[in-house]
Amino acid sequence: MMQKTDSNLSQATTKEAVTEQQVLIAGGGHVGLSFALLLAHHGIASTLLEKNRYPVISPTDDRTRSHYLDSRNTALSRRTVQIYQEIGLWDELQSHACRIDTVQISEQGSFGRAQLNKAEEKVESFGQVIENAWLGRKLLLAAQQEPLITLIDGANVIAVEQHVNSVTLSFNQDGEEQNEQQLQASVLVACDGRDSSVRQLLDIGTTTYDYGQSAIVGVVETDKPHLHTAIERFSPAGPLAVLPLTDPEGDGNDAHQEGYRRSVVWICPKGEETQYLEDDAHFLTTLQQGFEQRAGTFRAAGRRGAYPLTRVLADRQVVGRCVIMGNAAHTLHPVAGQGFNLCMRDAHVLAQMMNVQVLRGDDIGNTQLLQRYEKARKADQKRVIRFCDAVVHGFTHTNPAVKLARNVALVAFDKLPNIKPLVATYAMGLKS
Repeated sequence: MMQKTDSNLSQATTKEAVTEQQVLIAGGGHVGLSFALLLAHHGIASTLLEKNRYPVISPTDDRTRSHYLDSRNTALSRRTVQIYQEIGLWDELQSHACRIDTVQISEQGSFGRAQLNKAEEKVESFGQVIENAWLGRKLLLAAQQEPLITLIDGANVIAVEQHVNSVTLSFNQDGEEQNEQQLQASVLVACDGRDSSVRQLLDIGTTTYDYGQSAIVGVVETDKPHLHTAIERFSPAGPLAVLPLTDPEGDGNDAHQEGYRRSVVWICPKGEETQYLEDDAHFLTTLQQGFEQRAGTFRAAGRRGAYPLTRVLADRQVVGRCVIMGNAAHTLHPVAGQGFNLCMRDAHVLAQMMNVQVLRGDDIGNTQLLQRYEKARKADQKRVIRFCDAVVHGFTHTNPAVKLARNVALVAFDKLPNIKPLVATYAMGLKS
């Protein structure tokens, strides 16, 4: 299915302040769609290729869920919310997002605990939790309605060829090898996931680390309202989380919602997934033991998925006129929900840099520009990667001295002045 296709792909669709240069985006998930919408906000046209077939959805059908998206939920940082506000999309997302007012942090079987409160930190919220299906649906609808975005689904990328002033991408649809097509543009941005085919075609290596764990992710119901509280809990198996979600029939930011639905992330060793996926009673009992009564009594569990946890870092993020972005550039452990938010900051910075290039009348695929982008994002990326790994390894270390030290550190974090605002600022993505 090809939508809003332009017969001359080197020219952008007509719109005020439109550039005639165009961007190719490989990968139409949350990051790819968001990047295309960021570019369109600046008047830059793009063609986005997605290997899956997009579902047929209607703007008037609020019940529809995008079947190609999974059942996971995403914690959007304060900065990510601001980015969606900037492009005028947050009003569409907000009804299915639930704000986080308080964050509780503790370790199972230990004395260390800390709490972040939005009133103390003087912020509207620490972020919002949204169902991936709703986020994907709204991003797709916005892209379908944007004349500067051409969507091509069912597209399998098979070759990438770089030239002095352009890049050519070859693809076929639905695996029909005899029906090869080509697109040419100033720059190619690959947002095609952890196992990125574009990254492989560009011969970009990766540094990979297998945590030996899987994340069991889904939705549960408790007898105690969440009161917009996120619970981060550390166990010998790894970091666990229970996050507030919207009621099925309500606005997640409505003061009158009951709030008994929660997103849950349970970490288990690889090979133990089946018992948590197929046995609701066992899953609920395990959650109860892990979180005790911090979330109340776990009384119902919905559909769940298991996701192997592996850190995958691209050795390079820019090659010529090609940029690697999203999980193709850095797939991280889900602890503290940093991965998607880091991707959104990457996308926002690149879109801004391309906009400046357009205003100057310069080439948006210029290699020096793209290399400046890569350099500009390194500090934020390294900080987030180090933080995620430090938390994962620090809280799973069984040495008694290490365990004592980290619990003392949690208490110190909760009591000492000036530490919480700094950590909260980083967690919200407001300092990169």
